[in-house]
Amino acid sequence: MMSLPPPPLPPEDAEEPVFLEDSPALGGQRIDDENGRIFPCEGCGADLVFHIKTQKLKCKHCGFEKEIGFDPEQEVEEQDFYGMLAHLKNLREEQVDSDEGEEQEVQCESCGATLVFVGTVTSSECPYCTSPIQLDKVHTSHKRVPVDAVLPFQIEQKVARQNLKSWVKSLWFAPNEFVEKGAEGTFHGVYLPYFTFDSMTSTKYSGQRGEYYYVTVGTGKHRRQERRTRWYPASGAFQRFFDDVVILASRGLPRKLIRALEPFPMQLLIPFRHALLAGFTARTYDVELEDGFVLGKERIDAALHSDVCSRIGGDTQRVSSIQSQYDAISYKHLLLPLWLMTYKYKDKFYQVVVNAATGEVQGERPYSWVKILLASLVGGLLGIGGFALANQ
Repeated sequence: MMSLPPPPLPPEDAEEPVFLEDSPALGGQRIDDENGRIFPCEGCGADLVFHIKTQKLKCKHCGFEKEIGFDPEQEVEEQDFYGMLAHLKNLREEQVDSDEGEEQEVQCESCGATLVFVGTVTSSECPYCTSPIQLDKVHTSHKRVPVDAVLPFQIEQKVARQNLKSWVKSLWFAPNEFVEKGAEGTFHGVYLPYFTFDSMTSTKYSGQRGEYYYVTVGTGKHRRQERRTRWYPASGAFQRFFDDVVILASRGLPRKLIRALEPFPMQLLIPFRHALLAGFTARTYDVELEDGFVLGKERIDAALHSDVCSRIGGDTQRVSSIQSQYDAISYKHLLLPLWLMTYKYKDKFYQVVVNAATGEVQGERPYSWVKILLASLVGGLLGIGGFALANQ
């Protein structure tokens, strides 16, 4: 496989990165010298949070509901990959400081307590009065890659819990006690950062196509059929466009587990609004955009390898070389919703994740080694019995 070439300098007429403009349409109220943002209820002054069932802001105290304003003409647009890399490089050369990774303090408007945002957390709640508070400008900052769109929560917590129960009951070789008791813990709604990448690829390949044939060898009781392979040279070239290759841009979570939650319904994406995060934890990325494409390229290359094998054809394939070029690279920076839970069973902790847009459940789980041992013994006995019958 070819490695990703160094990013070329953008042409002089390259488009500037598109940034979301901060405006009253985003809603909410800035607090603490514009460091934070809250959403006070217009009815009673309590806090509004995003209500999944109605897809509106709602007050838990008086029931007041508020529509989240959207510009019907605003679309979720692809962004220029190399243009953004050049912009970030210029910021580094100009030594423009970023607050990312540092502690940031915001004073709670409701109770006066100080809430400390650490690392990549950008939206949370006050630990004293549970008021939802957000850092105001992290997701739209010109110092970082701005968020283009949000996929709002579609699955309520009670539905996620029901899906979790069904998932537990479906597990093979799970301890009986665990199946009966289930996974007990608290769900946390989190928006995680993702990058999606588009690219037109041009690929040249060479290899060999293998076709099976069978010959008879041995005599008497030892007479048998053996499989052989004839090899033929194969080569070619093709193009393929990749759309929305999804990459988690956050570390600390099992990437394989999170990937198993895909796909997300991208048709439900909404241009970024702070109001959509109200009442949920949100994180900004700690996987940089360029590193994100390296991860995305791994997924693209795996798909291209599968394409090459299919094009070589035959019964089996040998791939000698694949040379790929990646053009017209664009990206989107998204916040996608998950329900996260950590539960404990037999003094060991396990993680469970639920796609909060589709309800798909994936997670770590305990195994009953007694069940596995019994299944192995039964399988072994069946295998011995089958062998004995075949040689009678």
